[in-house]
Amino acid sequence: MVNQIRLFLPLGALGALLLGAGACTQPLAESRAATQLPEQRRPAPAAPDTSGYERRAPQDLNGIGKYYMGRQIAHVMGHEGASWLDRSDRAQEEGTDQLLRELKLKPTDVVADIGAGTGFFTFRMSALVPQGKVLAVDIQPEMLESLRQTRAKLGANNVIPVRGTTQNPNLPAGEVDLVLIVDAYHEFDYPREMARAIKQALSPTGRLALVEYRAEDPNVPIKRIHKMSVAQARREMAAVGLRLTDSVETLPQQHLLFFQK
Repeated sequence: MVNQIRLFLPLGALGALLLGAGACTQPLAESRAATQLPEQRRPAPAAPDTSGYERRAPQDLNGIGKYYMGRQIAHVMGHEGASWLDRSDRAQEEGTDQLLRELKLKPTDVVADIGAGTGFFTFRMSALVPQGKVLAVDIQPEMLESLRQTRAKLGANNVIPVRGTTQNPNLPAGEVDLVLIVDAYHEFDYPREMARAIKQALSPTGRLALVEYRAEDPNVPIKRIHKMSVAQARREMAAVGLRLTDSVETLPQQHLLFFQK
């Protein structure tokens, strides 16, 4: 066939024909590559979930069916249970005076009471930081209204009620000297996000004081889901870059754990 072409076409035309024939092979190669592209472009396998959260059937009906690092999150106590927070024997049962001493607050400290409720600790701390302030954080409007009424009654003008969310306590960044969470962290729907936001709120020397019923002690008369072990607390705080710097184990029923950046 080529010989016949050479008989009837000049050399220039023959070159053009041969080049054209060569060019025809390129779309074929591209076509073969195209058939491979869908295989090559398949999405990479999803990255493993490192959030620590999972959903499964609740092991305890007092939990919400959501787990964080293996721990089932407990239902939040509503404002209907506010009277339990102010029960007359709480100070003795929980050693609250000792707890407050262990916080070692300075008069000028900025303190945040997360899950402040009716203000059991809020107003006791406000007297210890007369030149500072206490940010009383809660997500329930009814609790915040109770805080405002008590603030007016006591004239505790350094108490500032703050409406938080389930993922953010809405604290000022880098300004808080101490964050106190008493028997509330285990009820946070988003503990990882809350702990991260708390870390951002701490001053360079700021501390998180976490108070939870001792899971290691079967004699503490509280449901297991409302308790926490030191190992679990350390694991969850380490996930956001907070380290355990001190612990107090002399309260009647609770751990008092201090974390810092």
